[in-house]
Amino acid sequence: MTSNQVLSEVEYNVVGKRPVRPDGVDKVTGRAQYGADTNLTGTLQAKVLRSPHPHARIKSIDTSKAEAFPGVRAVVTAKDLPFASLSKEELGGEYTALKFASDHLLASDKVLFKGHPIAAVAAVNAHVAESALALVQVDYEVLKSVVDVRDAMKDGAPLVHEDLRTNDMGETSDKPSNIAAHMSYATGDIDKGFAEADLVLEREYTTATVHQGYIEPHNTTAFWNSDGQLNLWTSTQGTFQVRGTVASVLRLPVSKVKVTPMEIGGGFGGKITAYLDAIAALLSKKAGVPVKALMTRSEVFEASGPAPASWMRVKIGVKNNGKMTAVETEIAMEAGAYPGSPAMQAIVCAFACYDVENGKVDGYDVVVNKPKTAAYRAPGSPQAAFGVESLIDEICGQLGLDPIEFRLLNAAKEGTRRIEGLVARRIGLVECLEAARNHDHYKAKLNGGTDGRGVGRGVACGYWPNRGFQSSVVMTVNFDGVVSLIMGSVDIGGTRASIAQQTAETLGIAYEDVKPTVVDTDSIGYTFITGGSRTSFATGLAAIGAAEDVKNQMISRAAKIWDTSEDDIEYVNGVVSHKSDEELRFSFKDLARQLATTGGSISGRSNVDPTGEGNGYAVHLVDVAVDPDTGKTDVTRFTAIQDAGKAVHPSYVEGQMQGGAVQGIGWALNEEYFFDQQGKMLNPTFLDYRMPTTLDLPMIDTVIVEVANPGHPYGVRGVGEASIVPPMAAIGNAVHAATGHRMRNLPITPGRILEAGWEDGDS
Repeated sequence: MTSNQVLSEVEYNVVGKRPVRPDGVDKVTGRAQYGADTNLTGTLQAKVLRSPHPHARIKSIDTSKAEAFPGVRAVVTAKDLPFASLSKEELGGEYTALKFASDHLLASDKVLFKGHPIAAVAAVNAHVAESALALVQVDYEVLKSVVDVRDAMKDGAPLVHEDLRTNDMGETSDKPSNIAAHMSYATGDIDKGFAEADLVLEREYTTATVHQGYIEPHNTTAFWNSDGQLNLWTSTQGTFQVRGTVASVLRLPVSKVKVTPMEIGGGFGGKITAYLDAIAALLSKKAGVPVKALMTRSEVFEASGPAPASWMRVKIGVKNNGKMTAVETEIAMEAGAYPGSPAMQAIVCAFACYDVENGKVDGYDVVVNKPKTAAYRAPGSPQAAFGVESLIDEICGQLGLDPIEFRLLNAAKEGTRRIEGLVARRIGLVECLEAARNHDHYKAKLNGGTDGRGVGRGVACGYWPNRGFQSSVVMTVNFDGVVSLIMGSVDIGGTRASIAQQTAETLGIAYEDVKPTVVDTDSIGYTFITGGSRTSFATGLAAIGAAEDVKNQMISRAAKIWDTSEDDIEYVNGVVSHKSDEELRFSFKDLARQLATTGGSISGRSNVDPTGEGNGYAVHLVDVAVDPDTGKTDVTRFTAIQDAGKAVHPSYVEGQMQGGAVQGIGWALNEEYFFDQQGKMLNPTFLDYRMPTTLDLPMIDTVIVEVANPGHPYGVRGVGEASIVPPMAAIGNAVHAATGHRMRNLPITPGRILEAGWEDGDS
């Protein structure tokens, strides 16, 4: 088996190396403080009463017995939220958004999914709080629920929201519907394109609801002080996102909400939404002391956002040589109880790997009686890729074409205009495909097949656009030459290291002389979430900007010491020197030692909202062995190839690629929410929700391709999301090669493989 590789374009002193992560010792020794570790004096424990029904009208709530229970200090319901006392006229255009946000936290008139919060109790300990919850009396009128996206779109389907009307390309429909929005893009003439094709295939695909599977449950501690200041300590991917959500739903100025990020035990997009923070804040305000709230694992499954189930129709026309003439897709995605599925991202990503003249994509955002969906690593793109890449594989089979050569023939490259209109800058898809074609994995003969199992190999591509958005960084030069790096980006996958590396590279100093710290919302400028594959790119740019500010100030300080013009001084590789006098020269640390006596500390700062994020592309190769008697699929070899632009810390890039591949394997073969006929989830634990373990996985080989992103000084592209896009399609294609059965519904469980065999007449 091949080892991990880096196909590098440019070498730097610090960027591209593999230093020890700054938070590593704290995490492996147990010293790191996670959200549940927050313990303030006098803290009460909170528990949330959740709906046992997926869809029901709340006729009444009686909390009097719970309030009187010994040890209970506060009880809240939706009536305690500001929305309850604000009229539609007062709120105007904010009405619907605030109602949805408030009702998501604590249901007012209806519950819309099993696990929907109804009331919360703060008590002296968790056992008392749980006992008090049992005393809350709720009178429900149970309603018919809808939990499948196709059923929800039908006329006459039970309405999740009686007043929700479809936003159809900016126009609002006349009648209520579960379709919250319809969006569409088109380019060229698809009728002409399909007419020119020698082969046109059209298929339908479905994917199931799946969860991000982070190990640490949601948590928060809130203290609403008597001076009106609300403090929150929480595990989140975005402290400013939590601040904004809580301030909005509680009608507070953002300056009155301070959010302190704790270490985070996994997120993958699922810890962007604030579920407990406002509830704990209300309880704290009532009780006058801090309140901590923790979700159980079942609550995480039933009441936090999973990735949406989807239905899609994909149609592709090609010439006999494999050149695509036209493409089309419809994708409907479940938003859960409230609008906001990644249907837009799905249609934008669907054909983004290909240069095709004629195309049309339509997306539908559909509400159902499930928890509101949340981001999950490249939200929307994995589902879209499953359909598109599966159909491409089927086309290659019918035309007898090599699947990588087909993709190379049609691959997007610099200058390609995507269906939604954006034109690609320099991208690395072709280089990834060439790396796949040249890899030992692709050239090697398939192993296995001698024990009666069918073996197969699959290929698939994946795309994620990556993001920019706002980031803020401040850095201070200490008098010993160590740089304190202050940032607002929460570290999930090693961004303390990647931002410190870019800082060190820009300043020309050692990585060990940069000390990164993630701080609260009062201590740094606005910083967007850690998500969207943006942090090493955008916060990295902020760090580079702050470092350049430091360099300029160091030049000014040297000019003052030498009593000369700044124009006569240069800063190169951590050394400040006079351009014409070789004796006038300071190392970074030498000059830092003189700051105290020449004007005091130097601090650099930068606030950015950059464009220029580089698109992320990945190509995966996978081998499987399928037992015809049991339908069990084993992944026997996996190679992930991805364009990182420039891998700032290759070990962490490899980890992102391997992690995405592993999650994709689970999504492809095992993971799904099971619901009964009423819409109740039947497998809300890790015992029954089948995530892959090390026993289910091969070693994941990686190839890092480096095609520099022109929008970043070091060529950086985000890498956290493209890696989860190809696995499902690649595995589906491999299973087809192993069994002859084309699997169009995820997950590809043993039962579905056996059923496909029975339908095809296998004995």
